Amino acid sequence: MTDKEILLRVDGLVKHFPIYKGGLFRKQVGAVRAVDGVSFDIHRGETLGLVGESGCGKSTTGRNILQLQTPTAGHVYFEGADLVTMKHEKLRVMRRKMQMIFQDPYASLNPRMTIGQIIGEPLLVHGIVDKKGADKEVENLLNIVGLNPSYANRYPHEFSGGQRQRVGVARALALKPSLIVCDEPISALDVSIQAQVVNLLEDLQKQFNLTYLFIAHDLSMVKHISNRVAVMYLGVLVELAPREELYNNPLHPYTQALLSAVPIPDPRVEEKRQRKILQGDVPSPANPPSGCRFRTRCPLAIDICAQQKPETREVTPGHFVACHLVK
Repeated sequence: MTDKEILLRVDGLVKHFPIYKGGLFRKQVGAVRAVDGVSFDIHRGETLGLVGESGCGKSTTGRNILQLQTPTAGHVYFEGADLVTMKHEKLRVMRRKMQMIFQDPYASLNPRMTIGQIIGEPLLVHGIVDKKGADKEVENLLNIVGLNPSYANRYPHEFSGGQRQRVGVARALALKPSLIVCDEPISALDVSIQAQVVNLLEDLQKQFNLTYLFIAHDLSMVKHISNRVAVMYLGVLVELAPREELYNNPLHPYTQALLSAVPIPDPRVEEKRQRKILQGDVPSPANPPSGCRFRTRCPLAIDICAQQKPETREVTPGHFVACHLVK
């Protein structure tokens, strides 16, 4: 993918949420280090999967990329322009090229608006079309995501979870974006519906040359849809590699443990497989361990892991890992 244009570059992204104590005269006593120095590139037309346990900072990373939350530090370059330093009106125009599909299709749609109003709202807010033009575009978008255009006058509560997520996809497509951040778009859906939504996303990517940041914790689904995969643990990236390379040759102990938990649909292979069970709980992001963040649960940890933060190194072309033990 190195010869392709870099659409998005995340450089040293940091997001800390302050912890306050006291009543009237509150003072900051610490911070939740949700994202702590994350860097990666996404090439135009590719899908980068971002995986990790719940609470590791995946969704916060996605929201900070789109400037839905203001980063504490770092830079986010989209088409070469730094979104972090961009002023309001310029950022508003740039936002047309970046959209998000949210995790919960029940909470992300306004129950007081019809489906047509929800999908057409971005078009009207950005002044792209008038009301009549918006109605026509809504019909087209509903067709594209596999819903009947006559549904435009219905309300979200009249739809199933899978149908609501299709409405969320249609809303994200309305402004013809280049980048879509998919924040666990299938985790709230039935397993039977998940594959339909993922197949829809893949078809739309080919049709409109879309670029995805696909955030998930389902490693088998990430393998299906992603070109490259980044693994996150407690606010930092521990490994990033092309899909086949990561799944066939995981180098970081955390990635190896994650992949060993993915079930294999062959009882004979599953029975012989060695599981890597992690001990202990994920440390608090308000008080992360010194050195390597993963060392408190790593079965291979040595003294240097507690003393020194591992540098992210390119071990083989395109395969980056942050671990003292990987040579």
